[in-house]
Amino acid sequence: MCGESNEKCIIPKEKEKDFMNTLVLLLICIAILACGYIFYGRWLCKQWGVGENDEPTPAHTLEDGVDYVPAKAPVLMGHHFSSIAGAGPITGPIGAAIFGWVPVVLWVLVGGIFFGGVHDFGALFASLRHKGQSIGEIISANMGRRAKRLFITFAYLTLILVVAAFASIVAGTFGNTNAAGEAVSAAAVETNASVAMVSLLFILIAIVFGFLVYRRNVPMGTATVIGVIAIVACMAIGMSFHPIYLSYKAWMIIVGIYIAVASVTPVWILLQPRDYLSSFLLYAMLAVALVGVVISHANLGGADGLQAFEGFAIDNGNGVQYMFPVLFTTVACGAISGFHSLVSSGTTSKQLDKEKDAKPIAYGGMLLECVLAVVTVCAINFAYKYNATAADGDKLVGATGIFAGGIANMYAGLGPKAVTILRTLLTLTYSAFCLTSLDTATRLARFMFQEFWLEPGQTAKDIKEGWKKVLVNPYFATILTVVLGIILGMTGYTKIWGLFGAANQLLAGIGLLAVAAWLANCGKNNKMFLIPMAFMIVVTICSLCLTIKNQIGIIVKGGADWGPWAQAIIGALLVVLAIFLVIEGWDTLFGKKKKAEAK
Repeated sequence: MCGESNEKCIIPKEKEKDFMNTLVLLLICIAILACGYIFYGRWLCKQWGVGENDEPTPAHTLEDGVDYVPAKAPVLMGHHFSSIAGAGPITGPIGAAIFGWVPVVLWVLVGGIFFGGVHDFGALFASLRHKGQSIGEIISANMGRRAKRLFITFAYLTLILVVAAFASIVAGTFGNTNAAGEAVSAAAVETNASVAMVSLLFILIAIVFGFLVYRRNVPMGTATVIGVIAIVACMAIGMSFHPIYLSYKAWMIIVGIYIAVASVTPVWILLQPRDYLSSFLLYAMLAVALVGVVISHANLGGADGLQAFEGFAIDNGNGVQYMFPVLFTTVACGAISGFHSLVSSGTTSKQLDKEKDAKPIAYGGMLLECVLAVVTVCAINFAYKYNATAADGDKLVGATGIFAGGIANMYAGLGPKAVTILRTLLTLTYSAFCLTSLDTATRLARFMFQEFWLEPGQTAKDIKEGWKKVLVNPYFATILTVVLGIILGMTGYTKIWGLFGAANQLLAGIGLLAVAAWLANCGKNNKMFLIPMAFMIVVTICSLCLTIKNQIGIIVKGGADWGPWAQAIIGALLVVLAIFLVIEGWDTLFGKKKKAEAK
């Protein structure tokens, strides 16, 4: 698997001749994804009856000015896309590239259209029909309270891991020391301080943008122009003026305070405007990458490029990696990700203005992420070719280096200064999305914790007294989430991070199962969920079993710390959880519950 310090993931092998141009590949993939959106997306809408009755969405019926706030489609698309994208569609394909570009691209296309798009769209639509509540409440209403509580416990713990990981990544890209307390290089200190300054200025811009749009009624077009100009200005300022130099630990505490505030702040103040403006960074990053592919139009493969196929089993120095199930847990956000269903049913459903906007935001957002994954494949190929002739100290390593450096060097004809500026800007954009996903994950975890204590049909406002009133309080849920996440981030989340890929895809499998069960109970066609659901659950169980086997092997050798023990135990519990929820889902879809309804 590719990591930030794993140089083995960028060493090409001399195998085959060029036979595919990156520009041709990109155009073919965009055409296929566009056809999927137009034809399959339209068919899904007809099957589910999306937008037929023009019913008001939960953003209107439950509007509270904090979490339930209607948002214009472009604004909500910005939030949704920024939240689900993050670093996933970049790090995933880079890690899976050890198997070659053909398996990665095929899974991105098939997975995005028939798995991930259906998963995200279905989760959003089901949540709209359940008061904008999460997948947990959908499970409660259609599979039972016990299944709901097990799922929410699992989802909440997974989100704590996400908060820990992304907080650590953000603090690492801001600080002048690393997680171990060691000083980073002088060049990295300046880059990190610049990233931190731009991120802080970006938060201020977002607050001003929200105030202008929602309190001064400035037209969205005008506010957008002002916002985009402000983004350019803050990036220019941050690159030349960055006086804040703090350690990793200091930034972890600051990030913890920020996400705590962001989790309970009304979405119109920070979440909506910040994610909307962030989306322009991502669109710009995509545009730069697309133009770079057109300019360079490098061939895939060859003696120094990314090969079409490397094999079903690859030893990358960290043990043998098998295409099944590793490919399907590693590409993740580029094809399907369980985190997406939490976003769709957690924050997006509470802000959707009109039901007809669900398709472009959820299904379209997933396919746009597929485009980013394919662009990443092109960047990997260019990074391989660059590394073939670069000096050891100049090689592009790690996910950030491969993606940002690969794209920036597509513009080598403009001179080294242009390459340096582009690489810095792409790195800044990459870091900005880690922060975006971080505070979204914190808010989602808060929702999950609150919903755990609710009875079917209840909301937090329905609890008037007793200990439950404390537990469903948004401030209590937020503080607990942030404290757990930051402590884990500062004490070694990497020891259990190996479980995240499988845990994330188990979320996807259960999300597909939950929506399929709801559609079955509604008498609607759910067959498009059955194969993706079964496949993702099988992938998850196989991946977890391999993890358990590997960790037990480490434990048996002796000298293992708590990491292998935690991975083995948690992995076993996740397998049990998956089996239990499959049994519950089977009863709902094909067994006694469905038969009882038919009587």
